[in-house]
Amino acid sequence: MASILSTLPALYQDLFPAFFQKDAPTETKATCSNCAMSRASARATVESVDGAEHLFRPDTKCCTYQPRLPNYLVGALLSDDSPQMAEGRRRIEAKIDSRIGVSPQWVKPPAKFNHLYKNAHQFFGRASSLRCPYYALESGGCTIWAYRESVCSTFFCKYVAGKDGQRFWMSLKTYLTLAEFQLSRHALLQLMPEFLLDGRDKAEVATAPLSVEDLDDAAPPAKVYAALWKGYAGMEKDFYRACFDAVKAVDRDGLERMLGLDGTIEQKVLEKLYTQATAPTLPRVLRFNPDATVKWLPDGSVALGSYSEYDAVALPGEAYALLVEFTGQKPVEAVRQHLRDHKQADLDPDILLELHRHRILVEP
Repeated sequence: MASILSTLPALYQDLFPAFFQKDAPTETKATCSNCAMSRASARATVESVDGAEHLFRPDTKCCTYQPRLPNYLVGALLSDDSPQMAEGRRRIEAKIDSRIGVSPQWVKPPAKFNHLYKNAHQFFGRASSLRCPYYALESGGCTIWAYRESVCSTFFCKYVAGKDGQRFWMSLKTYLTLAEFQLSRHALLQLMPEFLLDGRDKAEVATAPLSVEDLDDAAPPAKVYAALWKGYAGMEKDFYRACFDAVKAVDRDGLERMLGLDGTIEQKVLEKLYTQATAPTLPRVLRFNPDATVKWLPDGSVALGSYSEYDAVALPGEAYALLVEFTGQKPVEAVRQHLRDHKQADLDPDILLELHRHRILVEP
């Protein structure tokens, strides 16, 4: 099995704690090369369990999200002169030249995209207008994958471990986001400390009104951009490469100091959720989740969904009638014995565990 580290950009290989050498959960249900959520794919599962359309367009897949790339990852991409990254370099260079969403700390999506992303409904995977600019339409891949950020590193449409898997990867995203924030600030402290001293690195807590430039997909006014970049305006690519060099000089102990108590806590949470995702145990008492969605299929089977709108568990129709016996009042073993005695039926513990991981059955 591949390690958790191997699922992340190579830059982190010598930076992250030993925990990241553990085997990563293998998400075999989420297939990018033959998208399990695409309308055009034979792998696409039941269309919906809640009556809404969730399948993705084959020419977007899940790439209707645009990443926020930290300065050092941009520099790492620009410093990679391999032929495999030529198209990714070209696209990130064009993005920098546009000056839209380009700052000393991040190369971000346009403000208009963020507004649409936050306010659109049922668009994910379905709106071609929101397709990522780094998406390779011909191959269906990513042109900057080797230098992807936290969201793109940890998102899956389906999880082998269900909710437990989702919680693990979301926790990993939180850890990575913290690392991106602190490492990008470290680079700024070396190269443009006034950016930090002016408080420009603070997280955006509210969306500002869109400007004329935002609406017209235009660069900010020259004076505004020059004030943002100080003496580096026109030399942004060199600046990003220097950020990469600054982060390359950080060692594991240095990153630990940067992440501080927040990093320690996030790693503890990550370790706990990793155990739940990779070594699950069946709870002593379970009940059928009243919030689970139920869809009867033409062949008499039933699709049950709970933790995700993109993932469902299919069971024979007869099995559904057994699940309602789990009311949370008696231990699992007592319910199983009741089913054997009175209905000449049983549900194997492995099936019950799978239903629990998908939160069809939950702890009371």
